[in-house]
Amino acid sequence: MGLYLGLALHQITWTIVEEKRSWDATAGALAAGLGLGVSELLAGLVAAFPSLFEALGNWVIDIVPPPVKDLAIELFGTADKLVLLISIALVTLLVGAIVGIAARSRFWLAIFVFVGFGAVASLAAARDPQVSLGIAIIPGGAAALSGLGALQWLYGVGRGKVPTEDSSPSRRAFLMGAGALLGVAALSAGFGRLLLERAKRAVAGREEVVLPTAVQPLPAVGESASFDVDGLAEILVPNEDFYRIDTALSVPRVDLQEWRLTVRGRVNREYTIDFAQLLDMRMVERDITLSCVSNRVGGGLVGNARWLGVPLTEILDRAGPADDAEQVVGRSVDNFTVGFPVDAVYDGREAMVAVGMNGEPLPFEHGFPARLVVAGLYGYVSATKWLSEIELTGWDDFDAYWVPRGWAKEAPIKTQSRIDTPVQADQVPPGELVVAGVAWAPTRGISKVEVQMGEGAPWVEAELSTPLSVNSWVQWKAPWIAEEGRHVITVRATDGNGDLQDETPRPPAPDGATGWHSLPVFVTADV
Repeated sequence: MGLYLGLALHQITWTIVEEKRSWDATAGALAAGLGLGVSELLAGLVAAFPSLFEALGNWVIDIVPPPVKDLAIELFGTADKLVLLISIALVTLLVGAIVGIAARSRFWLAIFVFVGFGAVASLAAARDPQVSLGIAIIPGGAAALSGLGALQWLYGVGRGKVPTEDSSPSRRAFLMGAGALLGVAALSAGFGRLLLERAKRAVAGREEVVLPTAVQPLPAVGESASFDVDGLAEILVPNEDFYRIDTALSVPRVDLQEWRLTVRGRVNREYTIDFAQLLDMRMVERDITLSCVSNRVGGGLVGNARWLGVPLTEILDRAGPADDAEQVVGRSVDNFTVGFPVDAVYDGREAMVAVGMNGEPLPFEHGFPARLVVAGLYGYVSATKWLSEIELTGWDDFDAYWVPRGWAKEAPIKTQSRIDTPVQADQVPPGELVVAGVAWAPTRGISKVEVQMGEGAPWVEAELSTPLSVNSWVQWKAPWIAEEGRHVITVRATDGNGDLQDETPRPPAPDGATGWHSLPVFVTADV
C-alpha cells in the first residue's frame, strides 16, 4: 500500500515539475502534511492544545474581504468552511513541495519555512482568548520538528544525514517511505480530528442536560399551520437541516462545568451566572425565524424553529441598564461579537437567551449551551452562538465583528418570499400543479403572498398557512394549470403593515438582499 500511495503522489508532483525534481517535491509535500497531521493529533489527544488547522482557517476568515466571503457562500453555501479547510491543506502541501525542491542543497531554507509555519500557526491559535501563546507553541513546534524530520529522512531514506545533490535513494525505497509517511500523515490528521470533535462534545456535557418546561408551553403545530406539499420547507425546520453560518470553523470547546454568562458594562449591577442558574430562570417558548444577511433572494440561509430560553429583558433587568446604555453586545466563547440597539430588547419583540431548539438542548453547531435569538434582526448583528458575555455600551463606543468589515451596523430583516416547488429549471408535466414556498417578515408578519405564473400573467393571491407567530415564516401555495412551454414564476409578499416586498434587485451587502424571487420552469409532456 505504501508503494502505491507514494507512487500516486510522485505522479502528481511529476506533472508539476520535471521528473528529477518530483522526488524532492513529493518529500516536501509529505513532510508538510505530516507536520499538519501531527499537530491535529496533539490537539485531539490533549484538550489544552489548539488545532492549528482551525486557527489558520479562523485567521483567514477574519482577514478575508466581505466580497470574497459573499462569493464563497454563493459558490459553496454551508460547505464554505469545508472548502476553506481543504484549501488550507492543499496550500500547505504545495508550499511543502516547493520547499522540498529548493531545500535539497539548502536545508536551512526548509528549517526557516517549517519553523516559520509553526510560529505563524501558533500566533493564529493564540488569538483565541482561551489559548495562551505558550500552549499554542507546543503543537506549532511539534508540527515544525516532525515536518523537518520527515523531510530529512525522505531525502536520505533513513541514512540519518542531511543529503547532498548527489543523494539518489532507490526508487522502491523512496516510494515505500513516501507511502508510509503519507499514511501516517493521513491517519494522524483524521484520528486527531475525530478525537478533537469527540472531546469537545464530551466536555460540553450536552447529553446530561434536562431542559426545564416553559411557563406557557406552545401547542403542537396544527394542521392549518403546515401544508403537505412535496418539496416545501417544513414549518419548523429540523435541527439537523437548519442552516449554519458563522465564523467558527468547528464547534468551540465549551466545558459546561466551567461555562459562565456575564452581564456587564453600562449596568448598575454586573453579575455572572452558571448554566444551572440560567435554567432556574423563567423560561419561555417562542417560534422565531432567523435569517442570515448573506442570504440571496430565494436562498436557503433562513429557517424557522421553536426556541426555549430566558427573555432578554429579564436578563438585562437583573443588571439594571444605565441611562446611557444604547447597545447590547453579545460575545461568544471564541470572541465573536454582535451588536444591536438596547431599544430592540424593550420594543415588544421577542428576544431571548436561548437554551433549547425544537424541543432539545441547543445542538453544538447552533450555540450550545446558550445563544442569543432576537426576532427581526439579521444574525450577524444579533444571534451570538456559544454566548459567554453580554455587555451594554454606547452606540458609538463599539463596533461588532462584521461592522468594520463593511456591513451595516443596523440590520432589520427585510420582507422576503421564496419559491420551493417547483425548483429552478424543473421539467414538469402539463396539467394541475401546485406552486408553493415560504415567506417571512419577523416582527411584522405576512399578510399576503402573490404569485405570477408566467411573464405578463396576472398576479394570483396564494393560500397562507396559519402563522405560528408574527415572528415565524408562513408557508404559501397556489394552484397552477400548467401549459406546455417555458414559464417564469415570480413571487412577492406583503408584510403585516401592508408594505409590499421591495422589488429592486440588490445583493446582500451591506444590509440584506432585496428583489422578487423568480425562476424558469419547463412544462413538457415528455416528463
